[in-house]
Amino acid sequence: MKLEVGRIARAHGLRGEVVIDPITDQPGRFDAGAAFDTAKGRLVILASRPFQHRFLVSFESCTTREQAEALRGVSLEAEPLEDSEELFVHQLVGCSVVDQDGVARGTVTSVEANPASDLLVLDSGSLVPLTFVTSVDGRRIEVDVPAGLFD
Repeated sequence: MKLEVGRIARAHGLRGEVVIDPITDQPGRFDAGAAFDTAKGRLVILASRPFQHRFLVSFESCTTREQAEALRGVSLEAEPLEDSEELFVHQLVGCSVVDQDGVARGTVTSVEANPASDLLVLDSGSLVPLTFVTSVDGRRIEVDVPAGLFD
């Protein structure tokens, strides 16, 4: 499974550099040597540097502004990172949610960003804050929720 980690916003300069909008909180994804699968083929980063809240990137196969312009809007996909300390959206979608009483509450269809706590969106229409997750074991998420959350 590949995940979208960024998108090429536009060309920058005359030597094939592009501006990337990251869709990840892992800045190391855009280090030199990183490779991405795209609709236009495989792209490998030659050099990269931070640029405001984005990255300026040179790819090995892109040396002119015209080549960079042709990459506008291209999605950059990479393998998921493995981190035992973190939960990633792709690991949660499709999991069943079970409350502290053992009652199955639905299946996670997406995760919605929310300032207080991201929310698990269930196929039943319920929203469960991630702060209530007590464990994730395989394809089962256990939650400890206050009374009335599912009413």
